[in-house]
Amino acid sequence: MSGLTSRDAAYFNRLYRGDPDPWKFASSDYERDKYAATLRVVSGRRFTNALDVGCSIGVFTHSLAAQCDSLLGIDISEAPLRHARALCRRQRQVRFRRLAVPGQWPDGSFDLIVLSEVLYFLAPADITTLARLTLGSLALSGRVLLVNWLGPTNAPCGGDEAARIFIAACEALLWITVARQTSEYRLDLLVLDPQ
Repeated sequence: MSGLTSRDAAYFNRLYRGDPDPWKFASSDYERDKYAATLRVVSGRRFTNALDVGCSIGVFTHSLAAQCDSLLGIDISEAPLRHARALCRRQRQVRFRRLAVPGQWPDGSFDLIVLSEVLYFLAPADITTLARLTLGSLALSGRVLLVNWLGPTNAPCGGDEAARIFIAACEALLWITVARQTSEYRLDLLVLDPQ
């Protein structure tokens, strides 16, 4: 671990000041392929109320929206949310809020919660808190989709470690129904009730 403190809004604000798309969500082959694989895992199902945590500029949110009656994207920084709102402006079922998890968490019940490349920015204790909040907001038969980069992060946790902490905090309550790993990322789908 490179530190035990979660990355704060100032950290992300600096990144977005330097580049409106610092991870190249809109242009990289890695992101395009990862988004396609992520969408395949939840394909064939319609979601009543979904949550995309750490939505950034909204590229994945825009694609996921086709499967959702209602979709809330949240991010710690306002700068990427402006881009996300513009990108998704024609998708009336999509809305965005600035929230810093786990200290801030939206009200409501969700049948899909996506945590894509966000967990490793949190300290281990905050990942555990986020897991508890996720469990408290998950609808019956709801799904939690974790995606974590496996390379170096320069963040409080590595991707594998972050996923393990989250999954351990949900042990006996969520079941892993999909576990896929590439050389670059891991993808875990957890379900509240596997039946």
